[in-house]
Amino acid sequence: MLREMAALGFRSVELSHGVRITLVPGILKGLEEGLVEVTSTHNFCPLPTGVVQAAPNLFEPSVREFREHDQWLRHTKRSIDFASQIKAKALVCHLGSVTFFWFNPARAIRTYLQEHPEAGRRPEDKAYQALLKKSLGKLRKRMGPFWEQTKASVNEIFEYAAQKNVKLGFENREKFEELPLDDDYFEFMNGLPANAPAGYWHDTGHADIKESMGLLQHRQHLERMSPKLLGFHLHDVSATGQDHQAVGSGHIDFEMVSSFWKPHHLLTLELSPRITPEEVASSKVRIEALMARVE
Repeated sequence: MLREMAALGFRSVELSHGVRITLVPGILKGLEEGLVEVTSTHNFCPLPTGVVQAAPNLFEPSVREFREHDQWLRHTKRSIDFASQIKAKALVCHLGSVTFFWFNPARAIRTYLQEHPEAGRRPEDKAYQALLKKSLGKLRKRMGPFWEQTKASVNEIFEYAAQKNVKLGFENREKFEELPLDDDYFEFMNGLPANAPAGYWHDTGHADIKESMGLLQHRQHLERMSPKLLGFHLHDVSATGQDHQAVGSGHIDFEMVSSFWKPHHLLTLELSPRITPEEVASSKVRIEALMARVE
């Protein structure tokens, strides 16, 4: 795996939440040989024993049930240990979600957008705006205990991450019911302890999907979160809403995104396994051209 990345011209990589425990010996060998360096990993990395496919939400920090919470805490610390072992600078983390027993308001949003794909980008669609306001109201009414649990959970790992010299990158998410809500990100990040080893991790595809839902404006969101930025997941979104596409194949304005890059930021191409090596290489060239402008 690492040899393939090196052959494509990459000097550094992120190890994702799809790394099985059986791959670790080979990864360590590749790092010892100097094939690449690892700049970031993604919780949970490596995957828990017996899990063989990507599972970033296998355990969530928003869950109050003590057994799942203990599993989230244990495997997050294990991921921090591994990131520290391989000298990764950051561990990208999800922050959970709000669950509903019966009527998840996200369903109504999804159904409307399937029938009216442009509704989220059209403020004049009054029916959708009314549905969005109603759905957000239901979400906020239920989210309190989940959000409080998330904040309590991340506070449990700050000291451990600091001891291991690993920063936590809290990633923006693409689903309606995932936490934190986009309007809450700024307050959340600014409310963290001053010495918390944490920052904001911006996923371009997720932000674009949320923009298509009418939940944020990509540039404005980046402007607001820029002081807390730690890194980026870079991928495009197709006209049909498929993310993790090759850079330049969709409609995301990467020139706009690149205007927020700083030398200390970590940039990761996060592409679908279905993307061809040629598309990976072309994405790399496009991002490097933008990096050159920024520098």
